[in-house]
Amino acid sequence: MPRLDIPTTTLADGSPIPLIGFGTSSLKGVEGAEAVRSALENGYRLIDTAAQYGNEACVGQALRSSGVDREEVLVTTKVAGGDQGREATRTGVLESLRRLGLERADIVLIHWPNPSRGLALDTWRTLLDLREEGLITHAGVSNFRPEQLQELFDATGVWPALNQIQLSPALPRQESLAFHAEHGILTEAWGPLGGREGLPEQFAIRRIAAKHGVTPAQIALRWAVDQGVVVIPKSSTPQRQLANADLGGVALDDADRSLLASLDLGEDAAWDSRTHEEW
Repeated sequence: MPRLDIPTTTLADGSPIPLIGFGTSSLKGVEGAEAVRSALENGYRLIDTAAQYGNEACVGQALRSSGVDREEVLVTTKVAGGDQGREATRTGVLESLRRLGLERADIVLIHWPNPSRGLALDTWRTLLDLREEGLITHAGVSNFRPEQLQELFDATGVWPALNQIQLSPALPRQESLAFHAEHGILTEAWGPLGGREGLPEQFAIRRIAAKHGVTPAQIALRWAVDQGVVVIPKSSTPQRQLANADLGGVALDDADRSLLASLDLGEDAAWDSRTHEEW
């Protein structure tokens, strides 16, 4: 039995998805497989990887060695920038499935819009084709701004199932959250602990954590989950994996939320997918 009882939310089609998943960027090789296997054994049922991370094979190995039923786990991977375009996307997703050792992926995202290449729309159309063919269950995107999401919809009539964006109390991304909610797009947060922004060292979040007797990470994750945002914290330490998903005893009040709002660095502090590209 899972040691964790992780709450779920739903995608627009009604499919359940855990509110707390497990991120794997930089987890590679034997140690990476062990970390992912530990997360699965601890009760995580949403695993996030990407072709760009170079660790799909170790994620697949962890899934097999964990003994957890494949049908219980949602596996997310992403199309790398160099694999964008009609045929390249199809080949890239098939290669991801081969490395993962899976017949289908539960969620496949376009990793970055990469506007200078002009291939995001072709890539999106191919993901929709692959969804129709049953090779992927849900098609989504990552790091797309509202106007970039609108372009996909205007061309295809289909909104992404989810958009994985940089989001934490330091980068609350209210405009994107509102746009996603309006169009039935689930928000998923990468970097939810705000490490890049120095969030864990901020006095305000440490003060709230001390008040509740928990870690700053648990405060940041509770803040996101309270908004219905899916989070994918990463840790190779089993104890921290458990702590990151054990948020049942953390209840933020209005004073906490007001203090956390003071940590907002502004939209300009987030990576801008109009200019930041990853191929």
